[in-house]
Amino acid sequence: MFRPRSDAVPMKWSAMPRLSARDALAVTVQPVLLLAVAAVFLLTEGRGWDPGRAVLLFQFSVLGYLVLLEFLIPYDRSWQPGRREWGWYGVYYVLTALGGTLGQGLVLYAVGKVARRDPWLPLWAEIPVALLLGSLASYVVHRAGHTYAWLWRLHGVHHVPTKVNVGNNGVNHVLDVVISQGFVQLALALVGFSGRAVFAVGLFVVAQGYFVHANIRVRLGRLGHVFAGPEQHRLHHSTDLSEAGHYASDLSVWDRVFGTFTWRPGREPESVGLTDPASFPDTGAVLATLVHPWRRPAG
Repeated sequence: MFRPRSDAVPMKWSAMPRLSARDALAVTVQPVLLLAVAAVFLLTEGRGWDPGRAVLLFQFSVLGYLVLLEFLIPYDRSWQPGRREWGWYGVYYVLTALGGTLGQGLVLYAVGKVARRDPWLPLWAEIPVALLLGSLASYVVHRAGHTYAWLWRLHGVHHVPTKVNVGNNGVNHVLDVVISQGFVQLALALVGFSGRAVFAVGLFVVAQGYFVHANIRVRLGRLGHVFAGPEQHRLHHSTDLSEAGHYASDLSVWDRVFGTFTWRPGREPESVGLTDPASFPDTGAVLATLVHPWRRPAG
């Protein structure tokens, strides 16, 4: 029979470590977002809400939630945007929204006659398969944006800021968004996923896109090996290219499969931005940024 040691001191509840409010926020950020994705999907399905309006309202809700957390549990307070930066981000947000709409619209028009009209899987199986395929398509086009010079002249716009926060998630060249969104939508449409599955995946992608850019100190733990998070995506923006993998902003599995997963607990970038800052216009030079891909490279 087991008997306690006579010299053992029983631990009192008051002596046990307590989880601070900030620690609780750091641990629960992503679970809260995942629950919100599920709740919005079920409510939209159950109450017949317009999916487009639901996505828009959900997007602003996620943005507001993460902006609040950037003040409560910031990773780096110097990365918080100023008033002028928020103005730039607003302009880029509009351009990104237009680009995403255009990319999706062109693809839906092009594949309308060949895409399957009836789902080929039950919804419970269709959603995870669509998520995996959409994530793979996103990974491929994102990695291509870092590999091919002509695509980098578009995608590099996103890497100009020397800080990573929820606001500059939308800092993109409009054509980069058209290509990336169009490619992902093309993959999903050609396979023939239902609109309900694509809507569910879209909610998840919206939440993840803002979450991975959030300037918040989180503790994902083992979840970081399944879902992408700020810890991994800050490394993606690193000026040290040896650690700047992590091309997936939703699932980490493809970075694992293709050997571009570099994160380990505690690993942080020394600096973020471009290795050659002079190669792109400043974020605030919006017009110069839009025409930059067609300008002849210096030298």
